[in-house]
Amino acid sequence: MARTKISTTVYITQEQADKLKLLHKKTKVPVSEYIREGIDLVLEKHVNELPGQIMLVNPPR
Repeated sequence: MARTKISTTVYITQEQADKLKLLHKKTKVPVSEYIREGIDLVLEKHVNELPGQIMLVNPPR
């Protein structure tokens, strides 16, 4: 099931844009998909900093 997407504007460097375009040409995966994947990686990396997260492993004593 597809999730609803919202539109936003981000500014990336020319080098990032060029590399994303090359990746798209090779894989045919839309650049926007790679950007969403990158956002997911950042959110996963910082999951403990998000409000409302419950620590299930090694709780503080």
